[in-house]
Amino acid sequence: QVQLVESGGGLVQAGGSLRLSCAASGRIFSSTVMGWFRQAPGKEREFVGGFGGSGNSPTYSDPVKGRFTVSRANGQNTMYLQMNTVKPEDTAVYYCAAAMAYWGWSPSAMNYWGKGTLVTVSS
Repeated sequence: QVQLVESGGGLVQAGGSLRLSCAASGRIFSSTVMGWFRQAPGKEREFVGGFGGSGNSPTYSDPVKGRFTVSRANGQNTMYLQMNTVKPEDTAVYYCAAAMAYWGWSPSAMNYWGKGTLVTVSS
């Protein structure tokens, strides 16, 4: 079993920065797939960025590429999402997710989810 807890959400002005954290516990290994997703009101949950497995560089969705950075620390048990130059369209609940194997970045491919943290970007 894997437990995931997100933190760091809040209200930020457009153009500002915010860092989200995901604390993972349980059966977490360097090979564990870990990623960030988000869900805006009335929209489907979508992939933001993540690590697909051991030694892999992070990948990002096009809307956040160049603005957001995903990183891992503490022996892979903590994952961060550094959000820079945020836009109102980044407003969403952000979720940390994990999977025991990489089957792509569809939300249905992830085995474990946190409860999410709300990010609101004001214009």
